[in-house]
Order: sequence, then C-alpha cells, then structure tokens
Amino acid sequence: MSENDLFGAADAPESMTRPLAVRMRPRTLDEVIGQTQVLGQGSPLRRLANPASKGSLTAPSSVILFGPPGVGKTTLATIVAGQSGRVFEELSAVTSGVKDVRDVLTRAHERLVSRGQETVLFIDEVHRFSKSQQDALLPAVENRDVTFIGATTENPSFSVIKPLLSRSVVVKLESLEPNQLTELVQRALADERGLKGEVKAADEAVADIVRMAGGDARKSLTILEAAAGAVTGDEARKTGARRPIITPDIVSTVMDTATVRYDKDGDDHYDVISAFIKSMRGSDPDATIHYLARMLKAGEDPRFIARRIMIAASEEVGLAAPQILQVTVAAAQAVALVG
Repeated sequence: MSENDLFGAADAPESMTRPLAVRMRPRTLDEVIGQTQVLGQGSPLRRLANPASKGSLTAPSSVILFGPPGVGKTTLATIVAGQSGRVFEELSAVTSGVKDVRDVLTRAHERLVSRGQETVLFIDEVHRFSKSQQDALLPAVENRDVTFIGATTENPSFSVIKPLLSRSVVVKLESLEPNQLTELVQRALADERGLKGEVKAADEAVADIVRMAGGDARKSLTILEAAAGAVTGDEARKTGARRPIITPDIVSTVMDTATVRYDKDGDDHYDVISAFIKSMRGSDPDATIHYLARMLKAGEDPRFIARRIMIAASEEVGLAAPQILQVTVAAAQAVALVG
C-alpha cells in the first residue's frame, strides 16, 4: 500500500463487501480495545501517533510490535500513520524481497527531501525477513528516512538482527481479555460499519464466540460474521423485534471446535511445556491435564511430552519415589514403539 487514504476506503460503498474484521478496524488509538498498558500517555505508540512527533528529535524511529495473532499489530501501525499525518507504506516479509525494500526506501527518501513528508514503513511478519533484507533497512532507519514499524509473532530477540533491534523500541502486545472481546463483539453487532443492529446475539452465543476466539480479536469477528451469515442468509434485515438471533447452536454450527493457539516452532512450544512441568511440580492435576491436552490437540510430538515427563520424574521426584521413574520410562518406550 502506498500513498493512499488509510481510512477513506471504509466509507466507500464497496467497503461493505470487506470482511467484518477489516470494516471494524479502529480509526484512532482511543477506539482500540485492550492494550492499555502500551497506549498510555507518553508511550512510544502514543507519541508517534501525535502529529507533533513529525520531525521530533526524541520520537522513536523504529518500533517492533511483538504479540500473538489478532491483537492489533497492523491496526496500530495504520493508526499511527493516519493520526500523525505520515504516509503509510506496507510490505509483507512473505512476498517482498530486497528490491521491494529498497524501492520503498527510495520513495520515502525522495518524499522526505522534496516535500518534507515522513513515511511509516510497516513490515508484517518481519521475523521472516532474511538477514540481508533486514540489513537493507538499517541506513534508512538510522537516518530517519522512515519510521519503521515491524510486526512479529516470534520473539524479536531471536528473529530480528541485533543492529536493527538495538535501534528499535520493542512493544509487547497481549491477547485480549474475555471482557474486551465481549465489548468488541457487541460493538460489531451495533456499529454502522459492522452489522448495523440487524442481528442480535444471545449472551451465551457471545460467550461461546469469545471462548473460541482465544484472545484473538480478528477471529472473534470472523466467527461473528459467519454466524450472522448463517441466520440472515446474507440478506439485510430491518431493525426491530424480529431481528434474527445468533444462538449458541448457530455458533457451534459455523465453528465446531476452538482452535488451540500453539506454535510448535515458536515460544508457545516452550511456554506450554514449561507450564506443564510446573503444574506437575506444584501437584495441580487439573492444570497438568489442561496443558497436556493443549499440546496433544495442537499436534505436539507425544514422544517429546513423554520424554519431558520422564525427565521430571528423575529431576523433580528422584529418590522420594524411585518407582515413578520406571513407570515413566516404560510409558516413554511404549509411546515410541506403539504410538
């Protein structure tokens, strides 16, 4: 995306064909639900969104947004550009190469020199950029030709090169709380950009949507849109007492199971197994079974889990109950040989 009006498309007639999650994107920082810990007064994002930050000697020149999917990384980047009056340029690390990066940086430099207009360069999935691609960003970030905002679901300490990381402010975004997702769903039901009050939702249905979303704002709106389509048949309905109602049965029809958020190659792999071990150490069977089920549901290798249980039996239990090690060794062998 180049020098386009960030939010003008939201008012176009064809915008109603866009997904609900796109139509309901906040337009200002004050509309953002959640993330209050990183949007307070004086925070890097709040300062960048201030029009007075253009040309400021103390405003951050590089920000890396780190958090799980659906917490507003792209939304926050577009808001920062829109509120501050900067031009917004976007690249995807999945489809863009070094040439694309250099082309954008050249345009940003020319724009700054000829018109004094600053640019926000947003790179989604920045952890997928190679070292050479990230190196190409360094001169422009160093000289403030662009305000660089990167988004990543991976820990930037391991996925972003050190020179770029040292020039950046890392902002950690959290999954949305259930009450925040509930507020988001209710807003989408009533808002003119959303479902315009043409559909109602039972409280139990909203609770099911929130539970299935697992802290992901985008997913909650995707489920809501699918459920609304199921009860309306994609036809507009007038407001009033006969509005169609989204029930828990409708929600379960369009989304039969909640997808477990778990990245076998990322932080979730280590976070969940650590919580699993700590739950066993703390003699909490309910938490232990929860984390075990979460790993198995997400497709974790059972041999890895059995090996960690065997290690825990050796290190955590030890001579207090030596027979437990024999049981876990036998279980690990059975898993390896039988499955």
